[in-house]
Amino acid sequence: MHTFVDPLYRAYKLFADHVSMINGEVRLTYAETWSRCCRLAGALTQLGVQSGERVAILAWNSHQYLEVYMAVPASGRVVVPLNTRHAEPELRYALEDAGARILITDREPGALATTVERVIRLPDDYETLLAQAPEADLGVGVTEDSLAGLFYTGGTTGVSKGVMLSHRNLLANTTNWLIAAQQGPEDTYLVMAPLFHAAGSLAVLATVWTGGRQVILPAFDPGATLDVIAAEQVTVTLGVPTMIAAMAEEQLVRPRQVGSLRSLSHGGSPIATEVVRRARAAFPGAELVHAYGTTETAPLATLLRHEEQRIESNVARSCGQAVAGVDVRVFGPNGHAMPPGEIGEVVVRGPNVMQGYWNKPEQTAEVLRNGWYYTGDLGYMNDQGYIFLVDRAKDMIISGGENVYSTEVEEALYQHPAVLEAAVFGVPDEQWGEAVHAVVVPRAGQEVDAATLIAFCHKHIAGYKVPKQVDLRRDPLPKSGPGKVLKRELRAPFWAGHRAQIN
Repeated sequence: MHTFVDPLYRAYKLFADHVSMINGEVRLTYAETWSRCCRLAGALTQLGVQSGERVAILAWNSHQYLEVYMAVPASGRVVVPLNTRHAEPELRYALEDAGARILITDREPGALATTVERVIRLPDDYETLLAQAPEADLGVGVTEDSLAGLFYTGGTTGVSKGVMLSHRNLLANTTNWLIAAQQGPEDTYLVMAPLFHAAGSLAVLATVWTGGRQVILPAFDPGATLDVIAAEQVTVTLGVPTMIAAMAEEQLVRPRQVGSLRSLSHGGSPIATEVVRRARAAFPGAELVHAYGTTETAPLATLLRHEEQRIESNVARSCGQAVAGVDVRVFGPNGHAMPPGEIGEVVVRGPNVMQGYWNKPEQTAEVLRNGWYYTGDLGYMNDQGYIFLVDRAKDMIISGGENVYSTEVEEALYQHPAVLEAAVFGVPDEQWGEAVHAVVVPRAGQEVDAATLIAFCHKHIAGYKVPKQVDLRRDPLPKSGPGKVLKRELRAPFWAGHRAQIN
Protein backbone atom coordinates (compact mmCIF):
# COMPACT_ATOMS: atom_id res chain seq x y z
CA MET A 1 0.00 0.00 0.00
CA HIS A 2 1.42 3.37 -1.03
CA THR A 3 0.32 6.93 -0.39
CA PHE A 4 1.81 10.35 -1.16
CA VAL A 5 3.94 10.03 1.98
CA ASP A 6 6.02 7.19 0.53
CA PRO A 7 7.79 9.11 -2.27
CA LEU A 8 8.37 12.10 0.02
CA TYR A 9 9.76 10.02 2.90
CA ARG A 10 12.01 7.92 0.67
CA ALA A 11 13.51 11.03 -0.93
CA TYR A 12 14.00 12.63 2.49
CA LYS A 13 15.78 9.56 3.92
CA LEU A 14 17.91 8.67 0.87
CA PHE A 15 18.50 12.02 -0.87
CA ALA A 16 18.26 14.59 1.94
CA ASP A 17 21.05 16.80 0.60
CA HIS A 18 20.13 16.45 -3.08
CA VAL A 19 18.42 19.34 -4.86
CA SER A 20 14.71 18.60 -5.07
CA MET A 21 13.34 21.73 -6.75
CA ILE A 22 14.66 24.66 -8.74
CA ASN A 23 12.30 27.61 -9.12
CA GLY A 24 14.09 30.64 -10.53
CA GLU A 25 16.69 31.60 -7.93
CA VAL A 26 15.23 29.25 -5.30
CA ARG A 27 16.89 25.86 -4.82
CA LEU A 28 15.55 23.47 -2.20
CA THR A 29 16.96 20.16 -0.98
CA TYR A 30 14.83 17.14 -0.16
CA ALA A 31 15.42 17.78 3.55
CA GLU A 32 14.03 21.29 3.11
CA THR A 33 11.12 20.06 1.00
CA TRP A 34 10.22 17.45 3.65
CA SER A 35 10.33 20.08 6.39
CA ARG A 36 8.24 22.55 4.39
CA CYS A 37 5.62 19.90 3.61
CA CYS A 38 5.44 18.91 7.31
CA ARG A 39 5.06 22.58 8.28
CA LEU A 40 2.32 23.11 5.69
CA ALA A 41 0.50 20.18 7.28
CA GLY A 42 1.01 21.83 10.67
CA ALA A 43 -0.31 25.16 9.37
CA LEU A 44 -3.46 23.51 8.02
CA THR A 45 -4.02 21.85 11.40
CA GLN A 46 -3.67 25.25 13.11
CA LEU A 47 -6.26 26.64 10.69
CA GLY A 48 -8.66 23.87 11.69
CA VAL A 49 -8.68 22.04 8.35
CA GLN A 50 -9.72 18.47 9.09
CA SER A 51 -8.77 15.24 7.36
CA GLY A 52 -10.75 14.83 4.13
CA GLU A 53 -11.48 18.55 3.77
CA ARG A 54 -10.59 20.36 0.55
CA VAL A 55 -7.82 22.89 -0.04
CA ALA A 56 -7.87 24.66 -3.44
CA ILE A 57 -4.97 26.28 -5.25
CA LEU A 58 -5.17 28.82 -8.08
CA ALA A 59 -1.68 29.86 -9.17
CA TRP A 60 1.13 29.69 -11.68
CA ASN A 61 3.61 26.85 -11.26
CA SER A 62 6.02 27.32 -8.34
CA HIS A 63 7.84 25.30 -5.68
CA GLN A 64 5.02 26.29 -3.30
CA TYR A 65 2.51 24.77 -5.72
CA LEU A 66 4.44 21.48 -5.71
CA GLU A 67 4.48 21.53 -1.90
CA VAL A 68 0.72 22.06 -1.79
CA TYR A 69 0.19 19.30 -4.37
CA MET A 70 2.17 16.82 -2.26
CA ALA A 71 1.60 17.89 1.36
CA VAL A 72 -2.15 18.44 1.29
CA PRO A 73 -2.90 14.79 0.32
CA ALA A 74 0.03 13.46 2.41
CA SER A 75 -1.58 15.09 5.47
CA GLY A 76 -4.97 13.53 4.77
CA ARG A 77 -6.63 16.54 3.14
CA VAL A 78 -7.77 16.82 -0.49
CA VAL A 79 -6.04 19.14 -2.97
CA VAL A 80 -8.15 20.97 -5.58
CA PRO A 81 -5.97 22.44 -8.38
CA LEU A 82 -7.91 25.13 -10.30
CA ASN A 83 -7.51 26.05 -13.97
CA THR A 84 -5.83 29.46 -14.28
CA ARG A 85 -7.59 30.05 -17.61
CA HIS A 86 -11.07 29.62 -16.19
CA ALA A 87 -13.33 32.64 -15.75
CA GLU A 88 -14.58 33.66 -12.30
CA PRO A 89 -17.96 31.87 -12.64
CA GLU A 90 -16.19 28.62 -13.55
CA LEU A 91 -13.77 28.99 -10.62
CA ARG A 92 -16.60 29.82 -8.24
CA TYR A 93 -18.46 26.73 -9.42
CA ALA A 94 -15.44 24.49 -8.72
CA LEU A 95 -14.84 26.00 -5.26
CA GLU A 96 -18.50 25.68 -4.28
CA ASP A 97 -18.89 22.22 -5.80
CA ALA A 98 -15.77 20.97 -3.98
CA GLY A 99 -16.74 22.67 -0.72
CA ALA A 100 -13.21 24.04 -0.43
CA ARG A 101 -12.43 25.67 2.91
CA ILE A 102 -9.09 27.22 1.92
CA LEU A 103 -7.96 28.94 -1.28
CA ILE A 104 -4.21 29.32 -1.87
CA THR A 105 -3.58 31.80 -4.69
CA ASP A 106 -0.97 34.11 -6.21
CA ARG A 107 -3.55 36.60 -7.48
CA GLU A 108 -6.24 38.92 -6.18
CA PRO A 109 -9.11 36.54 -5.33
CA GLY A 110 -11.89 39.08 -5.84
CA ALA A 111 -15.34 37.60 -5.30
CA LEU A 112 -13.82 34.10 -4.94
CA ALA A 113 -12.85 35.09 -1.39
CA THR A 114 -16.52 34.89 -0.39
CA THR A 115 -16.73 31.19 -1.34
CA VAL A 116 -14.04 30.01 1.11
CA GLU A 117 -13.26 30.54 4.79
CA ARG A 118 -9.68 31.64 4.27
CA VAL A 119 -7.53 32.93 1.40
CA ILE A 120 -3.76 32.34 1.66
CA ARG A 121 -1.84 34.58 -0.73
CA LEU A 122 1.34 33.37 -2.42
CA PRO A 123 4.09 33.87 -1.58
CA ASP A 124 3.91 36.16 1.48
CA ASP A 125 0.95 34.77 3.49
CA TYR A 126 2.04 31.23 2.68
CA GLU A 127 5.66 31.75 3.76
CA THR A 128 4.54 33.47 7.00
CA LEU A 129 2.28 30.53 7.84
CA LEU A 130 5.08 28.03 7.22
CA ALA A 131 7.55 30.02 9.30
CA GLN A 132 5.18 30.01 12.29
CA ALA A 133 3.86 26.45 12.00
CA PRO A 134 5.22 23.37 13.75
CA GLU A 135 6.11 20.29 11.73
CA ALA A 136 3.22 17.81 11.73
CA ASP A 137 3.40 14.10 11.02
CA LEU A 138 2.42 13.12 7.49
CA GLY A 139 0.37 10.09 6.58
CA VAL A 140 -1.62 9.73 9.80
CA GLY A 141 -4.89 7.97 8.97
CA VAL A 142 -4.18 8.10 5.22
CA THR A 143 -4.82 4.94 3.19
CA GLU A 144 -4.45 4.18 -0.48
CA ASP A 145 -8.24 4.57 -0.88
CA SER A 146 -8.22 8.05 0.69
CA LEU A 147 -9.22 10.81 -1.72
CA ALA A 148 -6.05 12.71 -2.73
CA GLY A 149 -7.38 15.30 -5.13
CA LEU A 150 -10.33 16.72 -7.02
CA PHE A 151 -9.22 17.60 -10.53
CA TYR A 152 -11.78 19.65 -12.41
CA THR A 153 -11.87 18.75 -16.08
CA GLY A 154 -11.19 21.58 -18.49
CA GLY A 155 -14.74 21.72 -19.73
CA THR A 156 -13.69 21.40 -23.40
CA THR A 157 -16.72 19.15 -24.00
CA GLY A 158 -19.21 20.53 -21.48
CA VAL A 159 -19.70 21.33 -17.80
CA SER A 160 -16.60 20.86 -15.64
CA LYS A 161 -16.62 17.82 -13.34
CA GLY A 162 -14.49 17.08 -10.28
CA VAL A 163 -12.50 13.92 -11.00
CA MET A 164 -11.92 12.03 -7.75
CA LEU A 165 -8.41 10.55 -7.70
CA SER A 166 -7.27 8.53 -4.71
CA HIS A 167 -3.75 7.94 -3.43
CA ARG A 168 -3.97 4.51 -5.05
CA ASN A 169 -4.91 6.03 -8.43
CA LEU A 170 -2.05 8.52 -8.46
CA LEU A 171 0.60 6.18 -7.03
CA ALA A 172 -0.40 3.49 -9.55
CA ASN A 173 0.09 6.06 -12.31
CA THR A 174 3.47 6.99 -10.81
CA THR A 175 4.62 3.36 -10.93
CA ASN A 176 3.30 2.98 -14.48
CA TRP A 177 5.21 6.10 -15.59
CA LEU A 178 8.44 4.94 -13.95
CA ILE A 179 8.25 1.57 -15.68
CA ALA A 180 7.46 3.18 -19.03
CA ALA A 181 9.75 6.22 -18.96
CA GLN A 182 12.72 4.74 -17.06
CA GLN A 183 13.20 7.94 -15.08
CA GLY A 184 15.94 7.85 -12.42
CA PRO A 185 17.83 9.86 -9.78
CA GLU A 186 20.18 11.29 -12.40
CA ASP A 187 17.31 12.96 -14.27
CA THR A 188 16.33 16.61 -14.17
CA TYR A 189 12.63 16.94 -14.99
CA LEU A 190 11.18 20.20 -16.31
CA VAL A 191 7.65 21.02 -15.13
CA MET A 192 6.49 23.18 -18.05
CA ALA A 193 2.81 22.26 -18.38
CA PRO A 194 0.49 23.82 -15.77
CA LEU A 195 0.34 21.84 -12.54
CA PHE A 196 -3.45 21.99 -12.41
CA HIS A 197 -3.43 19.69 -15.44
CA ALA A 198 -2.43 16.03 -15.57
CA ALA A 199 0.32 16.86 -18.09
CA GLY A 200 1.92 19.14 -15.50
CA SER A 201 1.69 16.88 -12.46
CA LEU A 202 2.19 13.51 -14.22
CA ALA A 203 5.81 13.00 -13.11
CA VAL A 204 5.88 14.99 -9.85
CA LEU A 205 5.70 11.97 -7.55
CA ALA A 206 7.89 9.87 -9.89
CA THR A 207 10.69 12.44 -9.76
CA VAL A 208 10.46 12.68 -5.97
CA TRP A 209 10.31 8.91 -5.46
CA THR A 210 13.52 8.44 -7.46
CA GLY A 211 15.33 11.44 -5.97
CA GLY A 212 15.56 13.44 -9.19
CA ARG A 213 15.47 17.23 -9.59
CA GLN A 214 12.44 19.21 -10.72
CA VAL A 215 12.85 22.52 -12.50
CA ILE A 216 9.67 24.56 -12.36
CA LEU A 217 8.63 26.95 -15.12
CA PRO A 218 5.94 29.38 -13.85
CA ALA A 219 4.17 29.53 -17.20
CA PHE A 220 5.01 28.13 -20.61
CA ASP A 221 6.93 30.25 -23.09
CA PRO A 222 8.91 28.47 -25.81
CA GLY A 223 11.98 30.69 -25.56
CA ALA A 224 12.09 30.63 -21.77
CA THR A 225 11.59 26.85 -21.83
CA LEU A 226 14.58 26.31 -24.11
CA ASP A 227 16.68 28.70 -22.02
CA VAL A 228 15.89 26.70 -18.86
CA ILE A 229 16.61 23.37 -20.58
CA ALA A 230 20.02 24.71 -21.56
CA ALA A 231 20.82 26.36 -18.22
CA GLU A 232 19.75 23.49 -15.95
CA GLN A 233 20.68 20.59 -18.26
CA VAL A 234 17.12 19.27 -18.25
CA THR A 235 16.87 15.63 -19.36
CA VAL A 236 13.11 14.89 -19.34
CA THR A 237 9.94 16.91 -19.86
CA LEU A 238 6.36 16.54 -21.02
CA GLY A 239 3.89 18.95 -22.58
CA VAL A 240 0.87 19.07 -24.86
CA PRO A 241 1.40 19.05 -28.66
CA THR A 242 0.94 22.83 -29.01
CA MET A 243 3.89 23.27 -26.61
CA ILE A 244 6.07 20.80 -28.51
CA ALA A 245 5.23 22.57 -31.78
CA ALA A 246 6.11 26.00 -30.33
CA MET A 247 9.39 24.70 -28.86
CA ALA A 248 10.37 23.15 -32.18
CA GLU A 249 9.59 26.36 -34.09
CA GLU A 250 11.70 28.40 -31.66
CA GLN A 251 14.61 25.94 -31.59
CA LEU A 252 14.77 25.73 -35.39
CA VAL A 253 14.90 29.53 -35.70
CA ARG A 254 16.95 30.45 -32.59
CA PRO A 255 18.72 27.27 -31.45
CA ARG A 256 19.94 26.73 -27.88
CA GLN A 257 22.28 24.11 -26.45
CA VAL A 258 19.65 21.52 -25.55
CA GLY A 259 21.72 18.36 -25.99
CA SER A 260 20.96 17.29 -22.40
CA LEU A 261 17.32 16.56 -23.32
CA ARG A 262 16.99 12.80 -23.68
CA SER A 263 13.19 12.45 -23.50
CA LEU A 264 10.50 14.78 -24.84
CA SER A 265 6.99 13.50 -24.19
CA HIS A 266 3.63 14.83 -25.26
CA GLY A 267 0.03 14.03 -24.43
CA GLY A 268 -3.34 15.66 -23.89
CA SER A 269 -4.43 15.74 -27.54
CA PRO A 270 -3.44 14.20 -30.90
CA ILE A 271 -0.21 15.35 -32.53
CA ALA A 272 0.28 15.89 -36.27
CA THR A 273 3.03 13.87 -37.96
CA GLU A 274 4.52 17.12 -39.30
CA VAL A 275 4.94 18.39 -35.73
CA VAL A 276 6.79 15.16 -34.86
CA ARG A 277 9.08 15.69 -37.88
CA ARG A 278 9.89 19.24 -36.85
CA ALA A 279 10.46 18.19 -33.23
CA ARG A 280 12.86 15.49 -34.43
CA ALA A 281 14.77 18.09 -36.46
CA ALA A 282 14.84 20.53 -33.55
CA PHE A 283 15.81 17.98 -30.88
CA PRO A 284 17.77 15.26 -32.70
CA GLY A 285 19.18 13.80 -29.48
CA ALA A 286 15.84 13.37 -27.72
CA GLU A 287 13.52 10.40 -27.71
CA LEU A 288 10.00 11.52 -28.62
CA VAL A 289 7.31 9.83 -26.56
CA HIS A 290 3.56 9.88 -27.16
CA ALA A 291 1.59 9.45 -23.92
CA TYR A 292 -2.17 8.98 -23.95
CA GLY A 293 -4.62 9.12 -21.11
CA THR A 294 -7.24 11.27 -19.41
CA THR A 295 -7.64 13.03 -16.08
CA GLU A 296 -9.94 10.14 -15.15
CA THR A 297 -7.09 7.63 -15.64
CA ALA A 298 -4.66 9.62 -13.45
CA PRO A 299 -3.68 10.06 -16.43
CA LEU A 300 -1.47 7.48 -18.19
CA ALA A 301 -3.10 4.68 -20.25
CA THR A 302 -0.82 4.05 -23.25
CA LEU A 303 2.68 5.01 -24.35
CA LEU A 304 4.52 5.01 -27.67
CA ARG A 305 8.28 5.28 -27.23
CA HIS A 306 10.78 6.36 -29.89
CA GLU A 307 8.14 8.10 -31.95
CA GLU A 308 10.93 9.82 -33.90
CA GLN A 309 12.01 6.43 -35.30
CA ARG A 310 8.48 5.46 -36.33
CA ILE A 311 7.44 8.44 -38.48
CA GLU A 312 7.27 6.31 -41.63
CA SER A 313 6.13 3.10 -39.89
CA ASN A 314 2.65 1.62 -39.69
CA VAL A 315 2.35 2.71 -36.03
CA ALA A 316 3.29 6.35 -36.70
CA ARG A 317 -0.24 7.57 -35.89
CA SER A 318 -0.61 5.30 -32.86
CA CYS A 319 -0.57 6.50 -29.26
CA GLY A 320 1.10 3.24 -28.29
CA GLN A 321 0.29 0.17 -26.29
CA ALA A 322 -1.19 -0.10 -22.81
CA VAL A 323 1.37 0.66 -20.09
CA ALA A 324 2.18 -2.02 -17.53
CA GLY A 325 -0.60 -2.29 -14.96
CA VAL A 326 -3.34 -0.91 -17.24
CA ASP A 327 -5.76 -2.74 -19.54
CA VAL A 328 -6.87 -0.80 -22.64
CA ARG A 329 -9.40 -2.14 -25.17
CA VAL A 330 -11.80 -0.94 -27.86
CA PHE A 331 -15.47 -1.71 -27.29
CA GLY A 332 -18.44 -1.55 -29.61
CA PRO A 333 -21.92 -0.30 -28.63
CA ASN A 334 -22.77 -3.71 -27.15
CA GLY A 335 -19.90 -3.54 -24.65
CA HIS A 336 -17.85 -6.21 -26.39
CA ALA A 337 -14.32 -5.89 -27.75
CA MET A 338 -14.09 -4.89 -31.41
CA PRO A 339 -11.97 -6.95 -33.83
CA PRO A 340 -8.55 -5.50 -34.79
CA GLY A 341 -8.93 -2.51 -37.11
CA GLU A 342 -12.58 -1.84 -36.22
CA ILE A 343 -13.43 1.55 -34.72
CA GLY A 344 -15.12 1.72 -31.32
CA GLU A 345 -14.77 3.50 -28.00
CA VAL A 346 -11.49 3.27 -26.09
CA VAL A 347 -12.00 1.86 -22.58
CA VAL A 348 -9.54 1.57 -19.70
CA ARG A 349 -9.33 -0.63 -16.59
CA GLY A 350 -6.76 -0.58 -13.81
CA PRO A 351 -5.83 0.76 -10.36
CA ASN A 352 -5.28 4.19 -11.93
CA VAL A 353 -8.95 4.67 -12.88
CA MET A 354 -10.75 7.36 -10.86
CA GLN A 355 -13.19 6.72 -8.04
CA GLY A 356 -15.83 8.78 -9.89
CA TYR A 357 -17.05 12.34 -10.38
CA TRP A 358 -17.54 14.37 -7.20
CA ASN A 359 -21.25 14.67 -6.35
CA LYS A 360 -22.25 13.43 -9.82
CA PRO A 361 -23.47 9.81 -9.55
CA GLU A 362 -25.31 9.84 -12.89
CA GLN A 363 -22.31 11.10 -14.88
CA THR A 364 -20.13 8.59 -13.00
CA ALA A 365 -22.45 5.73 -13.94
CA GLU A 366 -22.30 6.80 -17.59
CA VAL A 367 -18.54 6.36 -17.84
CA LEU A 368 -17.72 3.69 -15.21
CA ARG A 369 -19.36 0.45 -16.34
CA ASN A 370 -18.49 -3.09 -15.28
CA GLY A 371 -15.06 -1.99 -14.06
CA TRP A 372 -14.21 -0.12 -17.28
CA TYR A 373 -13.80 3.62 -17.81
CA TYR A 374 -15.36 4.73 -21.11
CA THR A 375 -13.11 7.53 -22.39
CA GLY A 376 -15.37 9.03 -25.06
CA ASP A 377 -12.45 8.64 -27.50
CA LEU A 378 -12.98 6.76 -30.73
CA GLY A 379 -10.23 4.52 -32.01
CA TYR A 380 -9.15 1.08 -33.06
CA MET A 381 -6.53 -1.44 -32.00
CA ASN A 382 -4.30 -3.37 -34.37
CA ASP A 383 -3.34 -6.99 -33.82
CA GLN A 384 -0.19 -5.96 -31.92
CA GLY A 385 -2.22 -4.02 -29.35
CA TYR A 386 -1.36 -0.54 -30.64
CA ILE A 387 -4.15 1.97 -30.13
CA PHE A 388 -5.00 4.41 -32.93
CA LEU A 389 -7.21 7.32 -31.93
CA VAL A 390 -9.43 8.75 -34.65
CA ASP A 391 -11.41 11.39 -32.76
CA ARG A 392 -13.26 12.48 -29.68
CA ALA A 393 -16.76 11.02 -30.00
CA LYS A 394 -18.15 14.58 -29.87
CA ASP A 395 -15.67 15.87 -32.46
CA MET A 396 -16.61 13.32 -35.11
CA ILE A 397 -18.34 14.94 -38.09
CA ILE A 398 -21.20 13.11 -39.81
CA SER A 399 -21.52 14.50 -43.33
CA GLY A 400 -23.99 12.90 -45.71
CA GLY A 401 -24.01 9.76 -43.58
CA GLU A 402 -20.23 9.42 -43.72
CA ASN A 403 -18.11 9.60 -40.57
CA VAL A 404 -15.32 12.17 -40.88
CA TYR A 405 -12.66 12.16 -38.17
CA SER A 406 -11.35 15.66 -37.59
CA THR A 407 -7.84 14.47 -36.70
CA GLU A 408 -7.45 12.85 -40.12
CA VAL A 409 -8.31 16.12 -41.87
CA GLU A 410 -6.01 18.08 -39.55
CA GLU A 411 -3.23 15.62 -40.33
CA ALA A 412 -3.64 16.37 -44.05
CA LEU A 413 -3.61 20.14 -43.48
CA TYR A 414 -0.47 19.96 -41.32
CA GLN A 415 1.41 18.39 -44.20
CA HIS A 416 1.23 21.72 -46.06
CA PRO A 417 4.44 23.66 -45.26
CA ALA A 418 2.57 26.94 -44.70
CA VAL A 419 0.32 25.55 -41.93
CA LEU A 420 1.32 26.29 -38.34
CA GLU A 421 -1.98 25.43 -36.59
CA ALA A 422 -5.17 23.75 -37.80
CA ALA A 423 -8.51 22.85 -36.24
CA VAL A 424 -11.29 20.96 -38.01
CA PHE A 425 -14.91 20.64 -36.90
CA GLY A 426 -18.43 20.25 -38.24
CA VAL A 427 -20.74 23.17 -39.09
CA PRO A 428 -24.46 23.06 -40.03
CA ASP A 429 -25.20 22.19 -43.64
CA GLU A 430 -28.72 21.94 -45.08
CA GLN A 431 -27.78 19.33 -47.66
CA TRP A 432 -25.32 17.15 -45.75
CA GLY A 433 -26.34 17.74 -42.12
CA GLU A 434 -22.80 18.77 -41.25
CA ALA A 435 -20.02 20.15 -43.41
CA VAL A 436 -16.29 19.89 -42.74
CA HIS A 437 -14.86 23.27 -41.74
CA ALA A 438 -11.24 24.21 -41.00
CA VAL A 439 -9.55 27.11 -39.26
CA VAL A 440 -5.87 27.54 -40.14
CA VAL A 441 -3.12 29.74 -38.76
CA PRO A 442 -0.30 30.10 -41.33
CA ARG A 443 3.35 30.26 -40.37
CA ALA A 444 4.84 33.74 -40.00
CA GLY A 445 5.94 35.08 -43.36
CA GLN A 446 4.04 32.39 -45.31
CA GLU A 447 1.19 33.27 -47.64
CA VAL A 448 -1.45 30.71 -48.49
CA ASP A 449 -5.13 30.91 -49.44
CA ALA A 450 -8.13 28.71 -48.75
CA ALA A 451 -8.38 27.39 -52.31
CA THR A 452 -4.76 26.21 -52.22
CA LEU A 453 -5.32 24.34 -48.93
CA ILE A 454 -8.55 22.75 -50.17
CA ALA A 455 -6.81 21.59 -53.35
CA PHE A 456 -3.93 20.25 -51.24
CA CYS A 457 -6.34 18.22 -49.08
CA HIS A 458 -7.94 16.70 -52.21
CA LYS A 459 -4.55 15.12 -52.96
CA HIS A 460 -4.35 13.46 -49.55
CA ILE A 461 -7.85 12.50 -48.38
CA ALA A 462 -11.21 11.48 -49.85
CA GLY A 463 -13.37 14.23 -51.28
CA TYR A 464 -16.09 13.98 -48.60
CA LYS A 465 -13.44 14.62 -45.91
CA VAL A 466 -12.03 17.77 -47.54
CA PRO A 467 -13.05 21.02 -45.82
CA LYS A 468 -15.80 22.90 -47.66
CA GLN A 469 -14.37 26.10 -46.22
CA VAL A 470 -11.06 27.14 -44.70
CA ASP A 471 -10.88 30.23 -42.51
CA LEU A 472 -7.41 31.78 -42.28
CA ARG A 473 -6.42 33.76 -39.22
CA ARG A 474 -3.22 35.29 -37.88
CA ASP A 475 -4.05 35.03 -34.19
CA PRO A 476 -3.27 31.71 -32.43
CA LEU A 477 -6.15 29.28 -32.02
CA PRO A 478 -8.00 29.56 -28.68
CA LYS A 479 -6.67 27.10 -26.13
CA SER A 480 -7.51 25.80 -22.68
CA GLY A 481 -5.12 26.28 -19.79
CA PRO A 482 -3.22 23.06 -20.62
CA GLY A 483 -2.95 24.10 -24.28
CA LYS A 484 -5.71 22.05 -25.91
CA VAL A 485 -7.42 23.79 -28.83
CA LEU A 486 -10.94 24.85 -27.79
CA LYS A 487 -12.97 23.70 -30.77
CA ARG A 488 -16.21 24.59 -29.02
CA GLU A 489 -15.23 28.27 -29.14
CA LEU A 490 -14.47 28.03 -32.85
CA ARG A 491 -17.64 26.01 -33.45
CA ALA A 492 -20.08 28.13 -31.41
CA PRO A 493 -20.75 30.98 -33.91
CA PHE A 494 -21.72 28.49 -36.61
CA TRP A 495 -24.17 26.61 -34.38
CA ALA A 496 -25.86 29.65 -32.80
CA GLY A 497 -29.60 29.12 -33.18
CA HIS A 498 -29.24 25.49 -34.27
CA ARG A 499 -30.71 22.79 -32.06
CA ALA A 500 -27.98 20.34 -33.04
CA GLN A 501 -25.31 22.31 -31.20
CA ILE A 502 -22.32 20.11 -30.30
CA ASN A 503 -20.59 20.84 -26.98
